[in-house]
Amino acid sequence: MNTPDVTSFLDTETNNISHIAADPDTGRCAIIDPLLDYDQASGRSSTKSADKIAEHVRAHGLTVEWIIDTHIHADHLSAGHYLRSELGGKLAIGEHISEVQKVFGKLFNADEDFRLDGSQFDHLFRDGETYKVGTIGARAIHTPGHTPACMTHLIGDAAFVGDTLFMPDYGTARCDFPGGDARTLYRSIHRIFELPDDTRMFLNHDYLPEGRDELRWISSVGEQRLGNIHVREGISEEDFVAMRTKRDATLATPKLMIPSVQVNMRAGSFPAPESNGIRYIKVPVDTL
Repeated sequence: MNTPDVTSFLDTETNNISHIAADPDTGRCAIIDPLLDYDQASGRSSTKSADKIAEHVRAHGLTVEWIIDTHIHADHLSAGHYLRSELGGKLAIGEHISEVQKVFGKLFNADEDFRLDGSQFDHLFRDGETYKVGTIGARAIHTPGHTPACMTHLIGDAAFVGDTLFMPDYGTARCDFPGGDARTLYRSIHRIFELPDDTRMFLNHDYLPEGRDELRWISSVGEQRLGNIHVREGISEEDFVAMRTKRDATLATPKLMIPSVQVNMRAGSFPAPESNGIRYIKVPVDTL
């Protein structure tokens, strides 16, 4: 069996899509990019979205082997830590997480106990590393450019690309975060395009571009290679870099970037409580 059953969960507040990839023969699964709900105004978090994933896992008798973040997200908080406590499984991310932790650990002046080696996670994937979800073969592919730690996970015939690509009519990820690079993203996407055209592609976001009235998050390598408005066949690296650089200069900071990065670099945990027992999210002033 080389075809996982994929169930997706849309959060309408952030337009984030989380996925479960399950081996139908064994019921073993991977959860990819789960979301923790967070209200910026009140500073309150909830597990409503993550609990829907947990309910699905339990209702279908699945066993969680992996909880994977494709990268350190800047637009939502990860529910990885919470779901591991509820369902088990290994919490995992790409090994280049340490580069992101060093940058943002310094920016947010993290406490001296904050480790910069990715050890908050149970497993750090290497480029090209193979693993299994049940009996289904899987491979981690380092696809940086949006961030230094972005990974694409190929599980059977399904590729989970994180924020690297959007639907073909919306394009590609921004590259203006620390450690991002448009030239690197172009080359990463072309690594993905080397996969078979019929490889299913599961995306993390859809922002409903003009002319389309239905959210979508499933594409294919062939559809992207031939039709992505930013990086389809025939668009040169230089043209892509020029387009991406110009476009990124117009984009605002994501609404939840400040809390998201501080939680996600800790594998979905909030900073440790201070002397009064309260956890805090820091806001760097006149910096971002």
